[in-house]
Amino acid sequence: MSITSEAELTGLQLISAAVASTLRQMRAYAQPGMSTLELDEYGGRLLTTLGARSAPRLTYGFPGWTCISVNQEVAHGIPSARKVLREGDLVNIDVSAEMGGFWADNGGSFVLGADLHNHRPLVDASRQILRTAISRIRGGVRIADIGGLIDAEARKAGFRVIKNLVGHGVGRSLHEEPSEIPCYYDRHNLKRFKKNSVVAVETFISTRASLAHQLNNDGWTLATKDGSFVAQHEHTLVVTDGQPIILTADNRIWD
Repeated sequence: MSITSEAELTGLQLISAAVASTLRQMRAYAQPGMSTLELDEYGGRLLTTLGARSAPRLTYGFPGWTCISVNQEVAHGIPSARKVLREGDLVNIDVSAEMGGFWADNGGSFVLGADLHNHRPLVDASRQILRTAISRIRGGVRIADIGGLIDAEARKAGFRVIKNLVGHGVGRSLHEEPSEIPCYYDRHNLKRFKKNSVVAVETFISTRASLAHQLNNDGWTLATKDGSFVAQHEHTLVVTDGQPIILTADNRIWD
């Protein structure tokens, strides 16, 4: 969407704050020995208390309030009582929701407890690359150039990007134009960021793989075929002529 009034900006700020707060509190609540279903139900209670509705449930009938992906899972992980979190796991929580006709999307990966498997460099790279990408976004900047920047920064850090998962427009629905904000340079993508538009920008940074594949057993979860690990970070923001307004910045994924 493109913001045309203060009322629209306020609506986006409210849902973004709800999504960011839920993500922050879910991350703090996660503990070894807890199932991802218990963590998701906690997130559902938070969203409901805030007056927000789960976007993946509304849009796709997703079987969970949030997406929780663990270790080699890349995205869209289904919360499960059988999936128990362990010390050192690489965990990704993706929270998106609707309130008052406005939608926001926010995600972040983190290491649960001690970094037993050396995932932290990957998580730090994903976070820092998103920060760098957001700092370069302005009205008129080519989307392909931001994708190229993300790819270059990932390679500089010794990693790769997942090419078939992308950022997107957001605001009046979960996915809007621009439909694709990739993590790599796509010379065929001639679109530019537009001033006052609302977008969800994501970094999918991988240890080796460049593609995510759907697991056959649940129809939702995406994972790497070679066992690579992937860290994702995502913010919803408003494009301006200067530094973007990061609507979901309160989730403290920069920490």
